[in-house]
Amino acid sequence: MVLDLLKKRRSIRKYEDRQVEQEKVDQLLEAALRSPSSRGRNPWEFVVTTDPEARRRIALAKEHGSAFLAEAPLVIAVVADPEKCDVWVEDCSIASIILQLTAESLGLSSCWSQIRMRDHNEEISAEQYLKELLDLPERYVVEAVIGIGYPGESKPGHPVESLDWDKIHINRFTQGRGLRRPC
Repeated sequence: MVLDLLKKRRSIRKYEDRQVEQEKVDQLLEAALRSPSSRGRNPWEFVVTTDPEARRRIALAKEHGSAFLAEAPLVIAVVADPEKCDVWVEDCSIASIILQLTAESLGLSSCWSQIRMRDHNEEISAEQYLKELLDLPERYVVEAVIGIGYPGESKPGHPVESLDWDKIHINRFTQGRGLRRPC
């Protein structure tokens, strides 16, 4: 059940020094390719990296928040051709969470590193850095990079008591009076 995956899934940034089996990589990629997209345009593409030196260079994409990618045995960049679809951001986001939930279902852990609208340094964006590094066509964009591997740390899922049920509104937005936790 998907809710069971969501109850235990956490962003994991430490991984075992262990490769992800090709069978699991294939399942992850099939899941990504099955991701829904607006009008079936499928603007996303995926750059899969397992080479340690390439992962190390990808991990340098941002000043903060991408270093963990160097240790992830599997790194998948979620990129898009924005000429195919005006909602490529949404489509890439859907594909990204499909990848993360599939990883969880396979006994793997993952963490998303936002690239779009982030800086590499004062001169270039994280996206431009990765476009050059990954040899992407000029029109392509990079939304995120996802690190995947066997978890090297354990975090409990968020307890139901921590969920903010006030964020749920029925029929209309009722500021300050959202749904109270169901029994």
